[in-house]
This record gives sequence, structure tokens and C-alpha cells, in this order.
Amino acid sequence: MQKNILEYLEKTAERLPEKIAFSTGKESMSFSEVQGQARSVGTRLAASGLSGESVVIFMDKHPRTVTAFWGVIYAGCFYVCLDEKMPRARIDSILENLRPRAVIADKKNFATASSLGLEHTFLYDDICGTECDRAALADIRRRQCDTDPIYVVFTSGSTGVPKGVVACHRSVIDYTESLTQALGFDENTVFANQTPLYFDAPLKELMPTLKLGATTYFVPRMLFSFPVRLVEYLDTYKINTVCWVVSALVQISSLGALEAHTPKYLTKVAFGSEVFPRKQYDLWRAALPNAEFYNLYGPTEATGMSCYWKADRELSEDEPIPVGTPFDNTDIILLDSDNKRAELGAEGEICIRGTCVTMGYYNNPERTDEAFVQNPLVSAYRELIYRTGDIGRYNAHGELVFVCSKDNQIKHMGHRIELGEIESAAERGEGVGRAVCVYNADSKEIVLFYVGETEDKQLLGALTCALPRYMLPARLVKMTALPLTDNGKINRTYLKSLAANEN
Repeated sequence: MQKNILEYLEKTAERLPEKIAFSTGKESMSFSEVQGQARSVGTRLAASGLSGESVVIFMDKHPRTVTAFWGVIYAGCFYVCLDEKMPRARIDSILENLRPRAVIADKKNFATASSLGLEHTFLYDDICGTECDRAALADIRRRQCDTDPIYVVFTSGSTGVPKGVVACHRSVIDYTESLTQALGFDENTVFANQTPLYFDAPLKELMPTLKLGATTYFVPRMLFSFPVRLVEYLDTYKINTVCWVVSALVQISSLGALEAHTPKYLTKVAFGSEVFPRKQYDLWRAALPNAEFYNLYGPTEATGMSCYWKADRELSEDEPIPVGTPFDNTDIILLDSDNKRAELGAEGEICIRGTCVTMGYYNNPERTDEAFVQNPLVSAYRELIYRTGDIGRYNAHGELVFVCSKDNQIKHMGHRIELGEIESAAERGEGVGRAVCVYNADSKEIVLFYVGETEDKQLLGALTCALPRYMLPARLVKMTALPLTDNGKINRTYLKSLAANEN
């Protein structure tokens, strides 16, 4: 039985030692290089007395960065990735929560890493050539269990304090096996990674690469501001698979880049983290009629993605894109307001059970107990489930459909309103690229932000024909671009603050 994710790397390095594992396009590392340097890093960390604790990685996105991840795990520790673009206050908050003793940095970030005041500050270049102590690493491996943590990913907390989600070998192994099987990745898969490495989202590329001997290219962040050049990058490196947040795909299709340059090699498009606007989804389907499309759904607290839907049928005009069925060894429960299983077709909170459920929030038992709870359908034994805070239902095909986040479900003028319904209506309008609704609780106003060629008057007219009066936005705000978070999702928190400040 496999119990350590490093077994993926070791088997693939033996089978395909010289094949490129990770690359920026300009700099690459083979599987044998990744394994060798990871073992060296692990040896150095272990020799420094680090064991079963967090090690911070403060490096730019690069093959060496993920190699440092595996090195930390070789040492029997777990990694936490930071980024220079994080605000210093966020970094300080994370460090206060972790209380780490060690950080690994590249040359560019070494001075900043040194200023953190940790007991050990390692320069990657100094430790990646350490002579491997096979006996020490073997002893660490013998003592490891599949429930040992391997990373902590910090998400944004509703209180403004980041929450560190702790994941272990078992959950990541099961995730890798299920994702690979469901989406049909193989040795010939060439990924283009879009998200920063300090999120869990890159697991969709990193882990199948290790398991299968695939290849992952780290796309330069600046290319996502230049859609045509981004598509050219995909063609240059013969990228055939992307697993991106919706906003990254919309950035390409909404600006006409697909018409100017259709990706030549792209045969698999997986998307998630947000609802894909139907107009933009249809543009992608039309541009790549022979490609496979997958909608993915799942929270960081359940090791990333938990459900998938393969676009193997045409959707009616107003039909939302389903999130489909759960991955193997994962179960979805819809709970109503009484903590009972929701009736067939009725809405309920999406709750997740199985080995995908992570170990909770690092050093935060109160928040852990709020979200990771006893399954209310089970009373005879302890079974934890994760309450996502998302509302879902099953459609006539038996597929799970994401309805909205509880945060996007409001009470306005005596009516329950799902802001996503207003967004969908706006995005069906002529000349609208993307639309996002927020609710200003202080002024009791619905505010719609949008990008596109249309003007407020025309858009309001279209909404008046499509929605009841109580759902009409009080204000329409046209923008040149919608603000994004670091991992490319719409920054709704910023838009809420903008709506409040402009009131």
C-alpha cells in the first residue's frame, strides 16, 4: 500500500530519469534532478534537527521551488509556501500562527527571508547539492505514516486572519489517484500551471506529473495580461492540458484571443473555483470542438477538487454547468436547515466526507470545530465531515449543481435572492463580458460590476426584461477589468469594499 507521495517521484525517476518534469520554458528540471536535489534538501534539513514541523519555502515559482517542497517532505516535515507579492502583514500573520524554525529561499528572496528572524535560513543553492544520507532518509521514511501532514495552505479567513489548512499524505494520494482516473491524464500530458504555488490548486498539475511522468510548465504570471501571447506560449510548448480558474479562461475568450489564435495542441480543458459564464464557456467549446471539457468543484479543506463533470452533453440555454459527481472515495451530502438530508431536487448545504477531508486549520481548534463537524446523519460513531458553506442541488440527470455560496444568498425587499442569478442574466446580455454582483448590507443595495462594450442604460434594460423588479441592481458600475485575487479568481471582497465606499 502506498503511504507517501514521494513514492510517485521515486518510481517515475527510476522509469523516466531524463524526462522534463517541471519547466519555466527557459529552465527545466528532469525527474532525476528533482529527486536528487529533493533528497539533498531533505538530508540537510534532517541534519539540522528539523523533524515533524513546518518549513517555510520563500521562492519564486520555479522547478526548484516544488523540488524544495519534496525535500521538506523527505525530511519528515511539511512545507508552507510564501510569496514576495504577499503583503508583509499577511506573512507576519502566517508566521505567528506557524511559529516555524526554518525557511528555504532562493537568491532573489534570501534577504527578505533572512529578515524573518527564524532560527535557520537556508539558501536553496547551498543545500541542494548536499550529499544524500540515504540511511537517515530511510529511517525517516520508516517512521512516517500516511496521516502525517505534508503541507499547510493558508486561505483567507472571514475575520481577516488567514486559516492554515493541513493536508496529509493519504488525502493527497487519494486525490491524485481519483483526479488522474477521472480526467484521463497520462504520461503524454503536458500541463500549463496557472496558479501561485502557495495555494493547493497546483496539486492538479504537480501530483499527476509525479505519478505519471507527465510534464508541467509554469506559465509566467505577466502573460495572463496578454491573452494572445498566452495562447502563443501554450503552442510553443505544445501544452495539451490546462486546469485553470475560470477567470483565466475568460480573460482569453472575452478579449477575442481565441479568434486571433486558437490553441493548436489543447485537448483537455478543466476549470473550477468559479462559475463559468455560459457565453464564455460556449466560446471555448466552439473554438475547441474536439477538446474535452471538465467542470471541477471542491474546497481547499477537502484537498482541492472533490467533484467533476465531463461535458459529454449539450446544455440547454439557461442550464447551469453541473459539477457532476464526486471523485472516488468521496461522498457529497446535502443537508437542509434542520441538518437532515435534503429531499431529491431540493437545495441543501454541500457537505463532504471521505479521506479527502483535511486535518483542519493549523493551530486553530475553534475554527476547525466550526467547519469540520460530526456527520449529523451518523450517531453511533465519530465521522467528521466538512461543511462547505455552499448551496447545491441535484438536477434531473442526477448531477450535482452548485447553486451559490451562502455569502451570495441574500434577503432583499422580503425576498431570498441568489446574486448568481443576477450575474447570469447580465452575462447573457449583448456586449457583456463578465458580471459580478455584491450586496451592500448598510445601504441595502445590490450593486452590479461588469466589463464589456454595452452601457448602463442598455444593460439595465436587458435586466428589466429578464428579472423581477426586486432583483434589479440599484447601481451598475462599468469597469475596464474586474479585480482578481492572487490565484486568479474574482476578488469579491474588494468589490464589496468598493460598493460600500462609493455609496
